[in-house]
Amino acid sequence: MTTQAGATSVRHEIIVNVPIERAFSVFTKDFGTFKPPDHNLLEVPIAETIFESHVGGSVYDKGVDGSESHFARVLVYEPPHRVVISWDISPQWSIETDHTKSSEVEVRFTAEAPDRTLVELEHRNIERHGDGWDSIRDGVDGDSGWPLYLRRYVAILTA
Repeated sequence: MTTQAGATSVRHEIIVNVPIERAFSVFTKDFGTFKPPDHNLLEVPIAETIFESHVGGSVYDKGVDGSESHFARVLVYEPPHRVVISWDISPQWSIETDHTKSSEVEVRFTAEAPDRTLVELEHRNIERHGDGWDSIRDGVDGDSGWPLYLRRYVAILTA
């Protein structure tokens, strides 16, 4: 896994030894299997995480009591090559309802061989979050951020 952090963006890339279609499918359809359960903005435990597979859809957690926390919107959905979601979480780690203060996460999938895929993740425009945006950058780039998600994603693909 390689990492590069810019002033207002975070980049990570990994190689997975699966076909591009599987890499894309697991990242989107199975997002909740590698999203850590303690990454929860609900007041109750998460029953499931849903990644709606269409532009205009949402990525959200559904609580055991039926409550929902919509923390991202699907901006681009181009299987099996690319997906872009908004990051609708504020520097206070709560839902951001002002979409002008949301950043974007783009994930690109490139087949390097029939059973080898490059996965590139870029979390960009983090400055849009306003005051405290650097805490988001540091959080998503830290050990409990995208690196953790990608480690868990790789573990699912290699299980």
